[in-house]
Amino acid sequence: MRDDTIAIGLPGVIRRLDRQEMPLLREHLLRLDTESRHDRFNGFADESFIERYAAKCATDGTIVIAYLEDGEVLAAAELHPADGDNSPLPEVAFSVERKVRRMGVGSVLFRRLIAEGKRKGYDSLRITTGAQNEAMRSLANKFGAHLTFRHGESTGEIDLRQQPVTAAARFNPADVFAAPAAFAQAVARFNRDYWKWWLRMSGWRPPVAGAGR
Repeated sequence: MRDDTIAIGLPGVIRRLDRQEMPLLREHLLRLDTESRHDRFNGFADESFIERYAAKCATDGTIVIAYLEDGEVLAAAELHPADGDNSPLPEVAFSVERKVRRMGVGSVLFRRLIAEGKRKGYDSLRITTGAQNEAMRSLANKFGAHLTFRHGESTGEIDLRQQPVTAAARFNPADVFAAPAAFAQAVARFNRDYWKWWLRMSGWRPPVAGAGR
């Protein structure tokens, strides 16, 4: 089965993140430049917002397909579950750091996310992006999304029933085990950082040295 990262000439690996690796998503989003962050969240998003956002993704069933190099996420495709009236359809979101843009990463991630949606039995996915985000709008149109403009943003749906079977067939389960050295490095580094991050998000603070003497 084809390795898409080789096909697009990149050295990294594309695979699904485990829950304990969500700090990798957080660090990726924090590294986005101002314009890219604005495009990703369709508005202002400070560090505290991204901290909360990544924490929510770790617990609400969000699926993240990521492109990784040397244990860092450089691009991510997110599949968020439907959320009743607020989001009646599963919703997708994408972010790509500048160093790997215009290399086909977004298209590969989109195909992988479509494959995930089809495997979960979804009929449609919802996509929302800023009206000024031409790259995202072009990518969405490429996969059949019909976007409409309203209130400063473009929204649309991707009908998974209309997607070719080959889009799902290109998913390679072996990607999960690819680049074992890089994966082990990422787990070792973030296994520690994850718990420190989780305790901080929960409000825990270490005791002050000498307290109680």
